[in-house]
Amino acid sequence: MSWRESNGRLECDFTFGDFSEAFAFMTRVALLAETQDHHPEWSNVYNRVSIALTSHDAGNTVTDRDRRLAADIDDLLS
Repeated sequence: MSWRESNGRLECDFTFGDFSEAFAFMTRVALLAETQDHHPEWSNVYNRVSIALTSHDAGNTVTDRDRRLAADIDDLLS
């Protein structure tokens, strides 16, 4: 996927075939985030999901923790 770093966050937008696919993806990301105790900021509109990752405890900046979760999210789609 095409993650971009902006304003202390890693951001990526995902598009799916329909709402059900987008929601299923969010469910998988939620389970993954819970295992890593690192939770995204995100939004969903119909078939689109936007995710932003930042480490609040590191001063709202991108850390290895964010990069690892982004890579693991990408792995869900491969």
